[in-house]
Amino acid sequence: MNFKRSGALLGALAAGAVTLAACGTDNNAADVDVDASASAATCEGKPTLSAAGSSAQKNAMDAFVSTYIAVCSEKGVNVNVAYNPSGSGDGRTQFIAKQIDFAGSDSAIKGDQAAQAAERCAGNPAWNLPLVFGPVAIAYNLEGVDNLVLDGPTIAKIFNGGITKWNDPAIAALNSGAALPDSTIAPIVRSDSSGTTDNFQKYLEAASAGVWTTGAGSDFTGGVGEGAKGSAGVAQAVGSTPGAVTYVESSFAEQNNLSIAQIDNGSGPVELSEATAGKAIEGAAFASTGGGDLTLDLSSIYGSTEAGAYPLVLATYEIVCSAGYDADTSAAVKSFLTSAANEGQAGLAEQGYVPLPDSFKAKLTESIDAIA
Repeated sequence: MNFKRSGALLGALAAGAVTLAACGTDNNAADVDVDASASAATCEGKPTLSAAGSSAQKNAMDAFVSTYIAVCSEKGVNVNVAYNPSGSGDGRTQFIAKQIDFAGSDSAIKGDQAAQAAERCAGNPAWNLPLVFGPVAIAYNLEGVDNLVLDGPTIAKIFNGGITKWNDPAIAALNSGAALPDSTIAPIVRSDSSGTTDNFQKYLEAASAGVWTTGAGSDFTGGVGEGAKGSAGVAQAVGSTPGAVTYVESSFAEQNNLSIAQIDNGSGPVELSEATAGKAIEGAAFASTGGGDLTLDLSSIYGSTEAGAYPLVLATYEIVCSAGYDADTSAAVKSFLTSAANEGQAGLAEQGYVPLPDSFKAKLTESIDAIA
């Protein structure tokens, strides 16, 4: 399994982002081969949905929209979904303000925002539906070391300054026989607020056996490392800096030809792949106690010790009203999300995401069906 995206594809997707932000995706149906008769999407409701939020799921959303347009076109229905990748916080704010029909977010809506969202949903709770997952790589630049193994505690120590040399005994113990150099580790971190940073630090909280003590959040809290802006920025910085290491979505690591560490979750080293990331998702537990909300208990992924499960996976949600939409909006939201959770998953791996395992897909579809 290869998560690599070609330069041509990246360019096409970047160009698509400009079009999407301006007027939605409306010209890709001809490029998508679908069997509309096999789709559970009804294509009912209002013809155009509006959404905004997480940039991490932007390329997946482009694919979902293109597939949905193609499905409904075969059924003789013209539809569109205009998704603006304006950031998770902005998406949640716009959703609360009733400016969009649903939001994409790297974090579940909660606390005061959840209460405000319930008001927007006519007194009904907003649901967090995890639809897009992307593996995060520990990418590094270390000549002569091709199969580096790290675990939660060593990663935490690298990013909080507890380990500063590549031949540190803790790293050497995980890499028997490797020629680790006596050179300084150069951590590269996100300088901008980022859902990837938040989830990386949540992983460290769950997997470092208490080593990571500075908490999580969209801003990096570890106190060491050089900052670079955006996923592309940190990947490029590692590529040009011998001895560097960072956390970044796997597609950016592969685009920049960076080495990717295996993670030992306690049951042996695990290489990042579609199958190993999917295994971690399959084992996910939910924090919610009932209803259709599917807020994840992230510790069940990040703290997983299951053999063969790659634990560092970013989850992004669609935030929807459980009820309270007008009938046309409800029908359209349900139809689009049904398509995205099913035929929309085809081809996601080539864009750096992890297609939903069947068991997870069934649970998600059940919640989508329950939207009133």
